[in-house]
Amino acid sequence: MLEILNLKVAYGAIQALDGVSLSVPQGALVALLGANGSGKTTTIKAITGLVARQGGRVLLEGRDLQGLPPHEVVRRGVAVVPEGRRIFANLSVHENLLLGGYSRREFSSRESRGRDLDEIYRTFPLLAERESQPAGTLSGGEQQMLALGRALMSRPRLLLLDEPSLGLAPLLVKEVFNIVRRLNQQGVTILLVEQNAAAALKIAGYGYVLETGRVVLEGPGAELLEHPRLKDAYLGDGADGLEG
Repeated sequence: MLEILNLKVAYGAIQALDGVSLSVPQGALVALLGANGSGKTTTIKAITGLVARQGGRVLLEGRDLQGLPPHEVVRRGVAVVPEGRRIFANLSVHENLLLGGYSRREFSSRESRGRDLDEIYRTFPLLAERESQPAGTLSGGEQQMLALGRALMSRPRLLLLDEPSLGLAPLLVKEVFNIVRRLNQQGVTILLVEQNAAAALKIAGYGYVLETGRVVLEGPGAELLEHPRLKDAYLGDGADGLEG
């Protein structure tokens, strides 16, 4: 479904991505791992048109997304759950969810909106209980569910998750990752960007590891979880990285 080929992005003199290539097949759950500054969020921004490319291609179902503004990328079937959730704190849960469906032409129908909201509330019962509550008063885990629900309101074929475990307690991390796995089992194709390598690789079928804007390791999730270089860098004590 998604093919990234030799992607290059720079911020002035800083080369954020230097020839990144990866693939997310239809129906797959693929993890993109790396430390802060490795280029994970820049990859998401390049897919969605939020940053310009200096080179390479981003293909969605064989069609290059080059030059498309972000709202058109959403209309092509891509939705993002951004790092830090980025909910609208002063709006209600209900209003936040409605904003997620704005790009769909059929969303102007009250009947269509009602069906979509019912589906989100079945997936996230806690959101139904807090439907009229200001989103800023939700807990961190509830806000993450709201951000997921808002993205799903666009009925995406490809869901991009940027650090969904960030700032959450371990029990909530487990709950969020269980939800991500269920969404994938229901047919949503997912690119999961994470620093929490252990949690991500337990649910991902395949993974890529970024370091300083380059893919330095890739393979099936279960194999990467046991890879000594990955253990040293992310699961061990005091490791410096994956290169060398």
